[in-house]
Amino acid sequence: MADFSRSPSSLTGFVRPRHLAVLAVLAAAMLPSAADARVGGYDGIWNVTFATTRGNCSSGYRVPFTVTGSRVSSAGGGRVSGRVNRSGTVAVQVSVGASHASGGGRLAGRSGAGSWRGIISGDRCSGTWQATRT
Repeated sequence: MADFSRSPSSLTGFVRPRHLAVLAVLAAAMLPSAADARVGGYDGIWNVTFATTRGNCSSGYRVPFTVTGSRVSSAGGGRVSGRVNRSGTVAVQVSVGASHASGGGRLAGRSGAGSWRGIISGDRCSGTWQATRT
């Protein structure tokens, strides 16, 4: 049976500095870093469908976005730039020719939703978006 009645100072013969270094490295390896929690959490291709709620713009456009780490980019067609943080809050800017829009919302698991506004083919419009990860 182990004797736990020893004082901490009497443990110096048992715990040597090199043991402390090994324990520190092992403990650090077991803890997820902030970067590990962020990177990969939302990675993949997201199919985003836009609905217009105000303005004279068409509805139902479906656009694929790519998320890599905290970066949002185009997965085909148009220029897309944006960021997603660890909690899933996303902010994106999209432009195709003279049309441009910005949007924000939240991703969670394999879906997401939010709102957008912009000028599409000369008309000022706004609406909502829904996303699913493939």
